[in-house]
This record gives sequence, structure tokens and C-alpha cells, in this order.
Amino acid sequence: MSTPSPTRLLMIEDDARLAQMVGEYLTQSGFEMAHAVDGLSGLAQVQGDGPVPDLVILDLMLPDIDGLEVCRRIRALSSGASRVPVLMLTAKGDPMDRIIGLEMGADDYLPKPFEPRELLARIRAILRRRGDGAAPSARTLRFGTLEIDRDARAVTVGNQACELTSYQFDLLVALAERAGRVLSRDQIMEAVRGRELEAFDRSIDVHMGRIRAAIEVDAKNPKRILTVRGVGYVFAKQQD
Repeated sequence: MSTPSPTRLLMIEDDARLAQMVGEYLTQSGFEMAHAVDGLSGLAQVQGDGPVPDLVILDLMLPDIDGLEVCRRIRALSSGASRVPVLMLTAKGDPMDRIIGLEMGADDYLPKPFEPRELLARIRAILRRRGDGAAPSARTLRFGTLEIDRDARAVTVGNQACELTSYQFDLLVALAERAGRVLSRDQIMEAVRGRELEAFDRSIDVHMGRIRAAIEVDAKNPKRILTVRGVGYVFAKQQD
């Protein structure tokens, strides 16, 4: 019986001391670590001939191109590497960077400075969400022309593929499973396993905007994911 390969993480970070500290901690926690000192070399590792990392830890401030551009280029790849989860490291107390990072396709963020244990918890949460299997009776959720394939982790509208990050896919599934129920932001985050940590409240709104842009005919006049002012969101049961 073969031994499963360790989970591969790529850290794109120009601070050598921080990268070494984090690398040692995560290696001791059972991960296989790779390190890139700038954005372009990190991109080369993501889209190279070797195996795609299972997750990228991406610093926002890099010496060549910034983390936002790295994230944008990853999401623009034509290969399966475009779906690699990205955890972005941002400056503490700068919510705009976090919002832009989420809009670029990051799955989560962590402000600097951070505790290695919190980084480990967030990594495990992202990987747990990605690895969660679907019950055989609910492999595909269908709402009109919208199809959500939980096994393939794919979303299509009228047979056209929709690009979503791993976290956005899980948010959509959480809403679709509870179609017709009004959910607060806290309830939505609780429904997505692994989000025990306190989250930036606006991040849900940013992700919802990205999901709407992917699945709605008119994101400014949504028919599938509706905002309930002062409460949260509801996924419409009846769709065309």
C-alpha cells in the first residue's frame, strides 16, 4: 500500500528569515515546503513542469511584481494550476489590500505579523474545504441553467464554465444547499467548515460580488443570490 504524498506548499516571500521560520514550522507539521523569493520565480514554480502546489502562501509586497499581480496571473492560467488555493499575507490594518486581494481571487488572507499557529490553522481550513467530499445523493446541484458539481468542484451556467476560487465555490455550495433560507454573514461562514477563525466582515461581501459576476446574467441585478438588507443573503430556489 503506497504512502500518500505530503501536501506541497509554496511560499512566495522575499523575507528570508520569515520564510525560513515558517518553512521549518510547517515542515514539522507534516507539509512539504518550497520557497520563492519573488513573484516571477513563484509563478514559474506554479506553472512549471513539476507538480502544482496544493496551496500558495503569497506575500503582498514583493521586489519585482506585487502579490496582487501574482494572484491575478495565477487565476489567468489556462491549466489546472489556475485553481490552486492562495492565502495572501497582507499589511496589518489595511482592509483595502485585503478587499483587492479577494477580488483578484485569493481564497483567504492573513495580516502581518502573524502567529505561525494561526497560519497553520488557516492552511488546514482551506485544504479541508477543498478536500471535503460530497454525499452521493447530492453530487450535482441544479437550479435552472446553473449546475454545481460538488465532486468535480465545478460550476457551469448553460454549459459555460464559471471561474471561482476554492472558497467561493464552498460559499456557493453552502448557499445553494440552503436555498430559500435567509442567512446572515456569520451563518454563511459557519456553514463553510473550517472558518472558525474570526474573519474580515467585508470579505463575505467581496466574495459574493465575485460569485455573482460568475453566475449571474447581470451581476448588478442578481436573480440567484439576493441581498437581504440588514440581514445577509438568500439563494433563490426558483431560477430560470
